[in-house]
Amino acid sequence: CLCTKLQLRLPTLEMESWPKWLGRGKSGPPCLGCCPRGPCLFLKVCPVFVFLLLPSAAIFNMISSQCVGRSVCVFLVATYTDGRPTENAEWFCKWLEEASTDFRYGKSYLKGLRYAVFGLGNSVYVGHYNTVGKNVDKWLWMLSAKRILTRGEGDCNVVKSRHGNVQADFQAWKVNLLSRLQALAKGEKKSCSGKCKGGSSCKDKNEEVTSQDASAEVTCPFSACFREGGRGTSQMVKMNGGKKTEDDGERREMITPALREALTKQGYKLIGSHSGVKLCRWTKSMLRGRGGCYKHTFYGIESHRCMETTPSLACANKCVFCWRHHTNPVGTEWRWKMDPAENILQESIEKHQNMIRQFRGVPGVKAERYEEGLEVKHCALSLVGEPIMYPEINTFIRLLHRHRISSFLVTNAQFPEEIRNLEPVTQLYVSVDASTKDSLKKIDRPLFKDFWPRFLDSLRALGEKRQRTVYRLTLVKAWNVEEMMAYAELITLGQPDFIEVKGVTYCGESAASSLTMANVPWHQEVVAFVQQLADMLPRYEIACEHEHSNCLLIAHTKFKVDGEWWTWIDYERFQELVVVHEESGGQRTFSASDYMSRTPSWALFGAQEQGFDPADTRFQRRNKTKDVSGC
Repeated sequence: CLCTKLQLRLPTLEMESWPKWLGRGKSGPPCLGCCPRGPCLFLKVCPVFVFLLLPSAAIFNMISSQCVGRSVCVFLVATYTDGRPTENAEWFCKWLEEASTDFRYGKSYLKGLRYAVFGLGNSVYVGHYNTVGKNVDKWLWMLSAKRILTRGEGDCNVVKSRHGNVQADFQAWKVNLLSRLQALAKGEKKSCSGKCKGGSSCKDKNEEVTSQDASAEVTCPFSACFREGGRGTSQMVKMNGGKKTEDDGERREMITPALREALTKQGYKLIGSHSGVKLCRWTKSMLRGRGGCYKHTFYGIESHRCMETTPSLACANKCVFCWRHHTNPVGTEWRWKMDPAENILQESIEKHQNMIRQFRGVPGVKAERYEEGLEVKHCALSLVGEPIMYPEINTFIRLLHRHRISSFLVTNAQFPEEIRNLEPVTQLYVSVDASTKDSLKKIDRPLFKDFWPRFLDSLRALGEKRQRTVYRLTLVKAWNVEEMMAYAELITLGQPDFIEVKGVTYCGESAASSLTMANVPWHQEVVAFVQQLADMLPRYEIACEHEHSNCLLIAHTKFKVDGEWWTWIDYERFQELVVVHEESGGQRTFSASDYMSRTPSWALFGAQEQGFDPADTRFQRRNKTKDVSGC
């Protein structure tokens, strides 16, 4: 988790005073508590640094006991959804807020306590940025605690971060904290016992030191060297007084060194400053003849010839079920340096081909599919982030089509105008992760304040498209499977050609998500949901099934010709139509029915194969870690 990473950047000091009753983890001190996995943090200085993890009910006793000692309490707190504290810090923040206004405690309840606060947040959430850190700082001050250092702020938004990323923000604040602690340690004297020969001079010196310490305090509770006045403007101020602006052409790169390290470790091949490509698990599977993805079953793509890429690693949502573990940046608009679309596509193809070449001679890989895999025929713009945010997305799509590569673009329904301005793509997806405002906010955690109007407008924009359109519904058990009627209303709004309903994929434990295996619906449950939903929709029926992906396809009956489903795509015909469209300057358009193809019997719902291509051989994995990545 983030707090653990920050902990590793604290000074490696001797832990001689570590209380034995607290215990030690296998890898050292426990988590700092900035995530929902542990309780609140105290960093005690006596003057040795000790990390203390206490039960919530004992926190106020701990704070009270530090009011008369030499300790300094350092609070590292994170701001979560809607400006709320993380789950582990809720009790403490609630108690501190109530105590600051409760006459029974009094305004001097924490008089003598010395503290410092470092808040973690993301300035993209303008209305709630570092709210918890600000409040904790304010509430402690209201109870007469003494701040030894101005509040620090770590910004996960690399564009606005004063030092490039949240770790660097913490590092800069930590340097100031250590300097302040060293000054306190040198300046403090032992209290006079009355037995020294110095008479009253000892008391006077102690009072002088206390006075000096007090004069070093910041009198205004909300002023800080991490000034918030520059937030939301084009100007970013460095700690040394220098300035950087975003309007002078000096935009930052989206991929920071820390982000590059994290994504590279996850298997991404990064391109330029904001793009990436990765080999899908289904590409590997089909190279071996072990079956393709659900797009192969539903639409007839060749999974071993599909390139999964994105021209934008940034996203406008932080979905709870995202298998990318939220290592990618977030944003509501493009604020980074921009690479040309030609370079992105060229490098994407080259890096994809290099990954395919690694399978040459690998046991089980079919020679003919290996050769075919080197020639990219499909592009899934669904790897990570929001591809439609890329300002040159239309240029990128046109380049794909000129290379005779089909385009499958996925958007999160937060950019309605971009959807309207989008060039024709082979198939356009919109993620419909919830059907009500509250559940969408809970599941997608969008950055936009007006996320719900944007969501609805995006669905309307989708309905205006003439090419193939798809709603992608991800079912999360106990989160969004009970909203049947609301889903039906959204489908009526956008009138998509297809509706993909897929059970959420469990991607392991993550500090960014509270999902467990209990939230993953069984395939039978997904089938039951789809059957009920289809019964509520006029002119829609269940067409296909891919049991391996826990996914079903509902299709509009216009794709059912003479009793047969035509959900597959005639890719050569699509490329011909695109050429005519471009040559006419966009005057000659085409519709989804112009490039549809008949669906094979094994892909249909109710077939014995359950969506598995009989030309391949089913492989059952045993006692091995699954690769959860995939389109």
